[in-house]
Amino acid sequence: MTRLLLDENPSWRLVEGLRPAFPGTCHAEELGLHGANDIALWETARRGGFMLVSKDDDFRQLCLLRGAPPKVLVLAIGNGGNAVVHDLLTRHAARIAAFDADASESLLILRAA
Repeated sequence: MTRLLLDENPSWRLVEGLRPAFPGTCHAEELGLHGANDIALWETARRGGFMLVSKDDDFRQLCLLRGAPPKVLVLAIGNGGNAVVHDLLTRHAARIAAFDADASESLLILRAA
């Protein structure tokens, strides 16, 4: 079961809509991580067994430096809003689950089509 931890950007409003496809999904706000630095989010995802989801390239760099866990999913969608994020994640749910199950992979970049 893939559990997502959404960084502060994307919106917390996405969480309920993502839970059917990704049970246990949380947002940084829910975990008291408002304004937390990237390392705090990284460590929370690692300890909690989450896949970290962000639009922030900083997590891509952390992933390359530290490897998994946590696995990192970067949303390369520019200014795409909540509908774009929700559609992208739910449309690629099987791909995300396969990425999560693949021990050799640590970074997945999803782009809006």
